[in-house]
Amino acid sequence: MKRSIFIVLIFLFSCDKDGSLNFFSLEQDRQFGEQVKQEIAASGEYNIMSRSAYPEAYRNIDRITNSILNSGNVQHRDDFNWEVFLIDDDVLNAFATPGGKLYVYTGLIKYLDSEDHLAGVMGHEIAHSDRRHSTDALTRQFGVQLLLEVLLGENQQLLKDIAGSLASLQYSRRNESEADATSVEYLGNSIYSCAGAAGFFEKLINEGNNPGIPEFLSTHPSPDNRVEDIFDKASEEGCNTEESNTDAQYQAFKNSLP
Repeated sequence: MKRSIFIVLIFLFSCDKDGSLNFFSLEQDRQFGEQVKQEIAASGEYNIMSRSAYPEAYRNIDRITNSILNSGNVQHRDDFNWEVFLIDDDVLNAFATPGGKLYVYTGLIKYLDSEDHLAGVMGHEIAHSDRRHSTDALTRQFGVQLLLEVLLGENQQLLKDIAGSLASLQYSRRNESEADATSVEYLGNSIYSCAGAAGFFEKLINEGNNPGIPEFLSTHPSPDNRVEDIFDKASEEGCNTEESNTDAQYQAFKNSLP
């Protein structure tokens, strides 16, 4: 009975800053993110790079991430404990957990041609946490009741399953489009091209959708539509689409990776 009442209270009172309704509170997003982070670290499924062993690589990814977080447009900049982790694996991907935990594969960093393009992807992933798409997607996949069990520490197996599936989490078309558009807004107040995310999809198109990219990321929505929509949003915002002069820094970043 108490749990049913708790779920009702979550539903009634968990409105986000933009007015959208979320079944979980911001505190539960934070708690969820911490639980998933601990499970990812303990599982050994992801080859997380050590900060002490790769200080230069983390200095660069932190620099890029903080440039976006400090743009003034991240709604939950001060509500979440934002952290970024590097995964040593030749995969063209990045993912976010609820509560601001970000994971970036070295394969993606090495694949991209400029720091602006990586910043665009990072803006996209930050948006998934900031606009709380991650919690929404997990709710659709597992249901409120099961996620509540995880938060209460009653379903360790599901926590393991969630930690193992985040890299391929299926967002709705609406969430993906909103994350692309929000990335433009974030980068509009940074040193980077506000259309940076388009560079990733343009390269996929030019190379015929590289087989290293997860299928859901290259088809939902299609890269062609995403490029067009990103530049339309940039035009609407009137923000700078010229790429920053960070080629040397980005090459140094790549060189610092294993």
